[in-house]
Amino acid sequence: MPIPELPGILVERYSDQERYLKQRVKHMCQLEHERQVCSEFPGSQPVSFATRDLEKLESQDYWVCEKSDGIRVLFLVNTDTDGQSVYIIDRHNTYRQLLGFFFPDHEDPRRELQNTLIDGELVIDVDPQTKQETLRLLAFDCLVIGGQNVMAKPLDKRYGRLTEWFYKPYRRMIQDHPHVLETHPFHIKVKEINLSYHAEKVFSVDIPALQHGNDGLIYTCVNAPYTAGTDNNILKWKPPSENSIDFKLVLRFPPSRHNPSEPDWHAKPLFLLYVWCGDDKGQPRYDLYDELFVEDEEWEELKKSGEQIDERVVEVHWEPQHSRWRMMRFRDDKPRGNHRSVVENIIDSIADGVEKDALLSRSNSIRAAWKRRLGQPQPPMPTQGSQQSMRPPPVPNTGSFSRPPPPPPPNVQYRYGPIAQSRWSKVSGPPVIAGMKR
Repeated sequence: MPIPELPGILVERYSDQERYLKQRVKHMCQLEHERQVCSEFPGSQPVSFATRDLEKLESQDYWVCEKSDGIRVLFLVNTDTDGQSVYIIDRHNTYRQLLGFFFPDHEDPRRELQNTLIDGELVIDVDPQTKQETLRLLAFDCLVIGGQNVMAKPLDKRYGRLTEWFYKPYRRMIQDHPHVLETHPFHIKVKEINLSYHAEKVFSVDIPALQHGNDGLIYTCVNAPYTAGTDNNILKWKPPSENSIDFKLVLRFPPSRHNPSEPDWHAKPLFLLYVWCGDDKGQPRYDLYDELFVEDEEWEELKKSGEQIDERVVEVHWEPQHSRWRMMRFRDDKPRGNHRSVVENIIDSIADGVEKDALLSRSNSIRAAWKRRLGQPQPPMPTQGSQQSMRPPPVPNTGSFSRPPPPPPPNVQYRYGPIAQSRWSKVSGPPVIAGMKR
């Protein structure tokens, strides 16, 4: 599935307008004490799912939805003395103004919706019949709505405000005045959320009906507040074999056979993966982590693309049968690779991951624990032919829940460490070699 280009007019970096908007968002989110929020994307970030998190799903209430394969953005409705203006904020924390939108107040549609900040994902839906592409924002959470900060409220309250105060008034306006859609840069929809023990329904009904790519599941704790930055209450599930990591890719060319003091720009380089270790005096610091395996044919195709390859963020996955990292795609929508702590967490998910069958086998116990917390009786799961027939039948009560033993983990190790600057990096060479931009 295609990844969308970001629409809108880019707000000039470091301009007065950008500084105003960032301070506006900071004030709206009541994050004046957070120094990094003005310079970094203020949205929440999930952590990777591991075996230990199955216990979380039993001990706490979670909602689950499919994880769309698109571009994560925050959607800002800014209302001031000049009226209402609309922006999207990407993970580089850059702002793009969107022209053509108007959002009405939920009580009086003649009035403008006041300051609002929505969390969502931009995707391209492709109609399976006509192949027509539709750019759509899938909204799934909100930080501020109608001038009210709701970050401290639980997820069910935030989701209710998102639906009732933001989406329904917008949808009514579209129904009453369908011609306004012609001015909108994209369509908007609220993502469907399910109770955590309905994961089977997400797999069997929601995901097959998608018209865009899917990248696993997202579990979000219902009772937790919205947290800017990494949030341990949001769990990103993928099959262990599909877990991926974002590194910075650095090319290192070997010395020339004819002149060892010069690099051989026509040789196949080493593809090194660097892990982000935080910022040092405002500059990102990277350490060498491992090497990326690239087939000769892949290298030739990369050269033919004419794109810059060196020092881009690249998404990779672990190939357990050969114990090596393989490239999936470039992630230019991300300003840097995953932090070292995130990489370690994802490695744990690869080595101690949860397969789909093991995840679904816990549905009954998750449901039973949820009902116990509510003090409700626990009727049997619906049978075939009922509305929720996609769920597995209940497990017989044998006194203890029997779980299949997990498969042996792959031999994955943490392999990062410092490395000195190399004279074979891109800084020592010309901008174009063999038709490849560097």
